[in-house]
Amino acid sequence: MSIFDLLDLIGGLALFLFGMHIMGAALEKAAGSRLKNILAGMTGSPLRALLLGMGVTAVIQSSSATTVMVVGFVNSGLMALRQAIGVIMGANIGTTVTAWLLSLSGISGDSLAVRLLKPSSFTPVLALAGILLLLGSRRSVRRDAGTALLGFSVLMYGMEAMSGAVAPLAHSEAFARFLLVFTNPILGVLAGALLTAVIQSSSASVGILQALSATGTVTNAMAIPIIMGQNIGTTVTALLSSVGTTRAARRTALVHFYFNLLGTAVCLPVFWLIRDLAAPALLGEGATAFSIAVFHSIFNIACTALLFPFRGKLEALAVRSIPESAQDAPFAMLDERLLTTPAIAAERCRTLICDMASRAERNLLLAISLLVEPSDSAFETVEQEESYLDRCEDALGSYLVKLSACDPGEADSRSVSQWLHTVTDLERIGDHAMNIAQHARDMARSGHRFSAAANADLQVITDALTETVTRATQAFRDGDIPAAEGVEPLEDVIDSLSAQLRDRHVKRLQAGECEFANSFAFDEILTDLERIGDHCSNIAACQIALSAAHMDMHAYRDAVKAGETGDFQAERRAAAEKYRLPNA
Repeated sequence: MSIFDLLDLIGGLALFLFGMHIMGAALEKAAGSRLKNILAGMTGSPLRALLLGMGVTAVIQSSSATTVMVVGFVNSGLMALRQAIGVIMGANIGTTVTAWLLSLSGISGDSLAVRLLKPSSFTPVLALAGILLLLGSRRSVRRDAGTALLGFSVLMYGMEAMSGAVAPLAHSEAFARFLLVFTNPILGVLAGALLTAVIQSSSASVGILQALSATGTVTNAMAIPIIMGQNIGTTVTALLSSVGTTRAARRTALVHFYFNLLGTAVCLPVFWLIRDLAAPALLGEGATAFSIAVFHSIFNIACTALLFPFRGKLEALAVRSIPESAQDAPFAMLDERLLTTPAIAAERCRTLICDMASRAERNLLLAISLLVEPSDSAFETVEQEESYLDRCEDALGSYLVKLSACDPGEADSRSVSQWLHTVTDLERIGDHAMNIAQHARDMARSGHRFSAAANADLQVITDALTETVTRATQAFRDGDIPAAEGVEPLEDVIDSLSAQLRDRHVKRLQAGECEFANSFAFDEILTDLERIGDHCSNIAACQIALSAAHMDMHAYRDAVKAGETGDFQAERRAAAEKYRLPNA
């Protein structure tokens, strides 16, 4: 093998890895928004989880990517560890599809049908179709499809280049002596694991092995242990992605590792016994791209069939390996490594924003309750939750900005843009809740109280605000557009109530019914309540803007005021009647 053959090999390997990378990335991007819905909607059926794991991995051509997605879902609480095990097992079977596609390079024959099946015949057509889709279309789905076709074409060209570059090794005695090392199955497993760990793709390492098989010097007996090792090496990606995540996510990555390790630990001795005792002629024959694809599928299917009934044991082993700890790392679900999978990163953001919305709503209700029943412990809770909301805004704001720069696709890009506003609004609701709690504490410490009439007025506006906040947070969590449309009329009623409450309070002060010392606090609380209503309006408008791709939140508000959308006036009259002030 000359230096020029070596350069051809390096170039072919580079093309192969690059093609696999851009093909996988394009397929993942094209299917990402659908995949996250499929995986997030996983049921408790282990068989369904297995089949979905197979299907998703066959689509995106990467078991590592599927496993990283699963780690992300477990980390964000969208999937339980028990459900994830079935997906991981299915991913190991789904990843064998790549080897079957690559085995087409080993087809030989002179008939027209056989020649058309050879990659050298159809790859140029796929490359042409890919470049036309990429350059000739503005639709992101078609551009992603074109990129995937180009990636596959580059991958196959790289495969052909590697096969041609290593062809001289068929007559190399030095290479033949080197391969004798791999007659020891343990060394074969180690070599396969190391190679796959380095390039972080079992599909790519299997492709390299298939290219080497073109020399005719790699026997099936050598190839099978290497394939087993490749399955262990591919777990490195998931293990790395789980660093700094929750316990459940780290356990998920460990399940992937244990599954492949135990599968190899069971199958390797069986292979060794068959090789030494039965010595079938098949093992001594030269491996081909086709035979490697066959053995790759058989091994993964056998491991799944063997360990599928012991899913609970795998889960228990992972739990024992990573026992309960006092506290998970804060905001671990915002893992920057998942920015390479924008759809999953976006889903994680949405999960954390939903939690933020629920906390903001609960904190506001607790702060309002302090106006009636002061409590030091409740005030401390409000203070702690407000601090959490501040940290949420910082973490989510930074992560969403980074996500927006990762080309998340048109739909997720619009969501990210609106979520940046929503996060700020939720944090501001927390600030105003804290202001209300502080006014309540200051009044309690000073011994001042609002009059019964003032408290009755405040009860009306806080009831209206409670419904407004509930509708706004429900609109975000559930994508409930009717709930979102009901926020603007309520917000308008709150503004009106605030003005009426100020007038009524001034009259009570003039009549000596309320203490003048409380007038400042009363006015500030009303201002906080108004501002919270405004932020709820922003949250609802963002949701409506997301549901109508042609409209932004400002256009929605303009349309509402112009009477062009919904039945605003009727809903406002109903809300005004519902939240009528006493003796008004």
